[in-house]
Amino acid sequence: MTVIAAYLYRNGQRVRPVAIDERIDCAPDKSEFIWIGIADPTKDEMQILARTYGLHPLAVEDAINANQLPKVDIYGDQLFVVARTAHVEGDAICYGETALFVGHSHIISVRHGSARAHLALREELEAVPSRLAQGVDYVLHAILDFIVDGYLPIIEGIEEEVLEMEQQMIDHFLRREDITRIFSLRRQLIRFQRILLPMQEVATKFVKMDLPCIDPEARPYFSDVRDHVRRVQTMVDDLREILNSVFESSNLLEQQRTGDITRQLAAWAAILAVPTAIAGIYGMNFEHMPELKSVYGYPVVLGVIGVVCTLLYTRFKKLKWL
Repeated sequence: MTVIAAYLYRNGQRVRPVAIDERIDCAPDKSEFIWIGIADPTKDEMQILARTYGLHPLAVEDAINANQLPKVDIYGDQLFVVARTAHVEGDAICYGETALFVGHSHIISVRHGSARAHLALREELEAVPSRLAQGVDYVLHAILDFIVDGYLPIIEGIEEEVLEMEQQMIDHFLRREDITRIFSLRRQLIRFQRILLPMQEVATKFVKMDLPCIDPEARPYFSDVRDHVRRVQTMVDDLREILNSVFESSNLLEQQRTGDITRQLAAWAAILAVPTAIAGIYGMNFEHMPELKSVYGYPVVLGVIGVVCTLLYTRFKKLKWL
C-alpha cells in the first residue's frame, strides 16, 4: 500500500500527519476530521483501517477487489461510495476505481488504477480553509467533481478525432484502418456510457436523499457534479450518432462514386461501340464490300464514326455521365 497522504484537519487547517492505525476522537461539530488517501492497499492494510474506523466488512471487500460500478451504500452512520476514473493510454480509454469511506469525522479514499492522484486537489482545498472547514461532505464533493472533470478531456479528444474522420470522409474514401477505428471508438463509447449512467445516479442520490454525513447545505454542490456527468453523457451520445453518421455517409458516398464510375465506363463503352462495330464489319473479308471501290469510302466511314462519337459524347456530357 502507498499512503499518499493522511492528515488531521481542524477548522480547515492541516494540523498534523496521522497513522492509519491511529484512532483520534474528533470534535462532534465537524470542525475536525481526518482525510486519508491510499493507493492499491493490501487486505491486511485494509483490515487495519477497518478496525480503526469501524468500516463495514462488505465495503472493505469491495474496496479491495476494485471491480464495482459506481454506487452509494449506507452502513449505519457511514457511507461507502464507489466512483470510476478514466484516462487514455494510447488509443484506448482505461479505467480505474476510487472507493470512498465517509464517516462523521473521517474520509478515506482508496484508489486503484487511477492516473490522477488527489495531491493537487488536496493542495487546492488546503489553499481555501473555509471550504475544508465545512467538513467531510464537501471533501467528498470535491473528490467526485475531480473525478468527473477528468472525463471531459477524454471525450473532447475523441470529438476532435471524430470530426477529422468526418472531414476525411467528405474529401476521400475512408480507409480500412479508419473503419476499424470507428468501430473501436463506438465500443469504447458504449463502455463509457455504462459508467456514466451509474455515476449520474450516485450524484442524484446525494442531491435528493437524506444520507448520513451529508448536510442539506451540501446538496447544491453534488447537483453541480450531476450536471457535469450529464454534460459528458450528452457529448457521448452525440459522438455515437456522429460515428454512425460518418460510417453510413461514407457508404453512401462510396456507392455514389462507384455509380459515377460505372456510368462513365458505360458511356465510354457506348461511344467506342460505334467504331468497334464499323471496324468489325470491314474486317469480315467479304468480296463485295460497300465503298471498296469508292475513292471516298474510308474518309466517309471515318467521318461517320467521328460524328456519331461526337454526338454521343455531347449527350453523355449533358447527362453528366462524363
